[in-house]
Amino acid sequence: MSASSAFNDEKGGSSSVGEPEYGHDPASGGIFSSDYKRHDDLKEMLDSNKDSLKLEAMKRIVAMIARGKNASDLFPAVVKNVACKNIEVKKLVYVYLVRYAEEQQDLALLSISTFQRGLKDPNQLIRASALRVLSSIRVTIIVPIMMLAIKEAASDMSPYVRKTAAHAIPKLYSLDPEQKDQLIEVIEKLLADKTTLVAGSVVMAFEEVCPERIDLIHKNYRKLCNLLIDVEEWGQVVIINMLTRYARTQFLNPNINESLLEEGGGGDKTFYGSDGNGDDEDEEDKQKKAEAAALAKRKPYVMDPDHRLLLRNTKPLLQSRNAAVVMAVAQLYFHLAPKAEVGVIAKALVRLLRSHSEVQYVVLQNVATMTIKRRGMFEPYLKSFYIRSTDPTQIKILKLEVLTNLANETNISTILREFQTYIKSMDKDFVAATIQAIGRCATNIGEVRDTCLNGLVQLLSNRDELVVAESVVVIKKLLQMQPEKHSDIIKHMAKLTDNIQVPMARASILWLIGEYCEHVPKIAPDVLRKMAKSFTNEEDIVKLQILNLAAKLYLTNSKQTKLLTQYVLNLAKYDQNYDIRDRARFIRQLIVPTEKSGALSKYAKKLFLALKPAPVLESPFKDRDHFQLGSLSHLLNAKTGGYQELPDWPEAAPDPSVRNVEVPEWTKCSSREKRKEKKVEKPFYSDSEGESGPTESADSESYSSSGSDSGSGSAENGSGSASEDSVEASESEEEEEHKKKKKKEFKRPVQESDRRDGAFVFECFHHLTTNLNNCASEESSEEEERKRVRKRKQLKSNSESESDEDEESDSESSQSESEDSESEVDVKKKKEVQSKAPSKPVTKESKKEKKEMSLLDLDDFEPAASPQVTPVNSFLCSSLVTDLEGLSLADSVLSPIAISPSGAQKSYELLHRITGEGLSVEYCFSRQPFGPDPKMVAVQMQFANSAAADAKNLHMEDVKLQSGMRVQEFPEIELLRAGETATAAMGIDFCDSTQAANFQLCTHSRKCFVSIQPPVGELMKPIFMTENEFKKEQGQLMGMNEITERLTLDAKCRDEHVVVQRVTAAANLSRVPCGSDKECRFAGRTVSGGSLVLVTVATKEDGAAQLTLNCDKMVIGTMLVKDILLALTQ
Repeated sequence: MSASSAFNDEKGGSSSVGEPEYGHDPASGGIFSSDYKRHDDLKEMLDSNKDSLKLEAMKRIVAMIARGKNASDLFPAVVKNVACKNIEVKKLVYVYLVRYAEEQQDLALLSISTFQRGLKDPNQLIRASALRVLSSIRVTIIVPIMMLAIKEAASDMSPYVRKTAAHAIPKLYSLDPEQKDQLIEVIEKLLADKTTLVAGSVVMAFEEVCPERIDLIHKNYRKLCNLLIDVEEWGQVVIINMLTRYARTQFLNPNINESLLEEGGGGDKTFYGSDGNGDDEDEEDKQKKAEAAALAKRKPYVMDPDHRLLLRNTKPLLQSRNAAVVMAVAQLYFHLAPKAEVGVIAKALVRLLRSHSEVQYVVLQNVATMTIKRRGMFEPYLKSFYIRSTDPTQIKILKLEVLTNLANETNISTILREFQTYIKSMDKDFVAATIQAIGRCATNIGEVRDTCLNGLVQLLSNRDELVVAESVVVIKKLLQMQPEKHSDIIKHMAKLTDNIQVPMARASILWLIGEYCEHVPKIAPDVLRKMAKSFTNEEDIVKLQILNLAAKLYLTNSKQTKLLTQYVLNLAKYDQNYDIRDRARFIRQLIVPTEKSGALSKYAKKLFLALKPAPVLESPFKDRDHFQLGSLSHLLNAKTGGYQELPDWPEAAPDPSVRNVEVPEWTKCSSREKRKEKKVEKPFYSDSEGESGPTESADSESYSSSGSDSGSGSAENGSGSASEDSVEASESEEEEEHKKKKKKEFKRPVQESDRRDGAFVFECFHHLTTNLNNCASEESSEEEERKRVRKRKQLKSNSESESDEDEESDSESSQSESEDSESEVDVKKKKEVQSKAPSKPVTKESKKEKKEMSLLDLDDFEPAASPQVTPVNSFLCSSLVTDLEGLSLADSVLSPIAISPSGAQKSYELLHRITGEGLSVEYCFSRQPFGPDPKMVAVQMQFANSAAADAKNLHMEDVKLQSGMRVQEFPEIELLRAGETATAAMGIDFCDSTQAANFQLCTHSRKCFVSIQPPVGELMKPIFMTENEFKKEQGQLMGMNEITERLTLDAKCRDEHVVVQRVTAAANLSRVPCGSDKECRFAGRTVSGGSLVLVTVATKEDGAAQLTLNCDKMVIGTMLVKDILLALTQ
């Protein structure tokens, strides 16, 4: 109690905003001392037996650290709680230790043993957290311990722990670079991991520790390409950037022939165009002729299959919602793809321009670089780069850059019209950039040069001084190209000296007049006279140009300007700026010859009035493509720390066999037929994968199962052997769903399934339900099947086991690719036709088995109706049951308990068998009233013990609930033998919320933290209402209690029965009778609070529909609307 009261006092004292946290005179220096009383309270809370007090204390300690206060004196009290069983407390303790471990190394080392124990913990989260904290302690003395921990974690069976090990590798490397060789061994081991969770992290570790070791990537290249689509987003970015550099070292340039053809074409033209005069020309011609001959002999470029694999597997990622992934794929295509294929990235990059301004900035930087070399790629999307008034200035300038790069003879008129509107903007920096863009367009496209120049001259009369100044600077650059044609413009600009005050603009005008003073001989001296008057008040840059103007006029028109020039030189001689004084002395000695002046004065006119080349207006992004696109170095246009240069293409292709992976011995086939089947499978997968494993996608599985369905369907139309094939194919389809987890699978003998009617009907029923559900089998049903396998193996003869092996090999081959499923059925037909003669003794044994295995038949059938194999489509399932009731089977087979007409509900995993050391638990919401308490939701749990040892005393402990929630525990299960299953029911009052119920699931040997979180649809119970009652209640739940959403029904969901089935599957509601065919109504109440829930689905033409939900609990209503929308639109 003292701890809690102290906690309340402390909380009340310290939580108020603005109050000082000391209780004595600030002048005494106490503001800098620790508040020992407060820390004593925290220590007392940390030493208490209640996890809630410990958690609150840790929260306050971490908050102190976040505010920058010193909490190091609490280190001993915090370290004690490293072994706390509460995960939340342990996490905060880890955060504290990472912060203070370096400061208090001796005390931190005391907790190392606890972390080492944590590395052996059965819970993968604790193992990973222990490794994360251990690797974050920056103490060199524990480097060997960290190294050992990383090596052990790299072999952990949990991919999450292996991922944490990959994260720890760069930390250890930065602490002790001498460990590089050992760390490379760990990286090599982790690179061989086939789990998508680990791939991104280990590649990041590879980039940090040993990016030069490309040999480590060879064997894993194809696997990384295939895994790429399933890796997390930031892992995808790292892998793509690494593979970009890898590909630049291992493959040939796909555009090399195009560049050589361009060069060769130019050489031929000069060769034939020359007259052959002179020895030098003959030698050049011979050299070009030899190059052309070498080009003709060069073999046509053929892309490496691994190069194509990389491009093909990264292309779908252009549709990623993560902008960094899209940018990574775009830079990969820009650097690696043939010119004809690079265009696919344009649309994806334009899509990113609808994102945040930060993303736009990075994307536009890269697009600006791309448009210099690949202009045609973005020309169709010209309007996407038009500038909006809401764009930030830096985005506007980048879009201007892209528009200028895209300008050509066909679209220049459109772009110039856009630029005219931009000049009227209030953003002065943007206006200045627009005027510069107009100047660049005029420089690059000669046809519009005069038009642009006239437009810029018109801007000289603009009221805005900045616009006029920028125009003067750009006009000056354009006039340098053809000054003789534009003397009128020079005269016009000379008149602006009285009005323009911007120094750069005044300096540009003076330079123009001085450079082309021969074109304006009358105006130039007068301009010098005016400038001499205001010389002392001008800026330095203007004074320098006045000196230049005076010197040029003295050299060309000394009669009129001699005195003016001397006056200006005298003013500059005493100027405060050293550069101006120095320039004045230099010019005086150069243009006014004296006895002491040297030979340079003779060449004064050539020096000052030399013909100067016109400036080339280039894009600032011209040479940025030598940096890898998307990198920080490219963004800053400077090499940053850690940047790795993009390698040049190799001249000769390296050996591609280094990427070949040897197939393990146990996967090689013995018989010729199996070898032939393997040859058919080989092209589908890359050589890096000898087995399918976790890299297969769900799409390929569903496609393969549908292919086997079609094969079985065609087989059923044949004779008796064909019907056997159909049953066999249906079984193989079921077994394909287990292929990711188990290699050894069971097949029912054909003869047995042919002769036992009950089992045959069961097979058909199971086949149909599998097709209806199209869902993967759960692990518990897999354990039951293993149990049945053991029973059947005891009763099988040797000949049957041989046929099982044949079928087993067929099922293994069928898992590799879906396209071969039908051909496999044909192979089975041929095998059985050949083996018809010696099959007589087998039929005799099967007749005997018919009597012996009658009970097994029923055992085999009943699990098919258990909650693990649950038809989602309850409507179709109920009709299927009624069809099967007419068949002559035992009563127990189709009992209501085995198959409920309403259809069993979806199962959720509560405890995985790996976490539970062989014990797995699943639960489902039975949607039946819970007997002991009607306000509780009934939860049915199924336990399966796949361990070798028995599980005893299964019960619940340490239930943690939100306020108002209650739990009725399931009765203790005293014994669950190995290989057996058990069911139990429990009730939970969720208090009309989707908060999880947390508790410990305990056996005689261990405890596991688990949680049950309900979907919002399971918090309802159906009620019966008439149409009038429904309308009356709906009228009372209007306004804020009504939610209306418009939707488009899925193509498969246009039928009324399907709508009903999907709504009732999403929520436990009952159908309300309705007189209209266009409406479906549903009603129910929340189980705990009894709040009414009314749902109306009104269908219209073309699949349009309106969903209306009325409920006084808005949170429940909002969540339920989302679930029903999802059910109806997918």
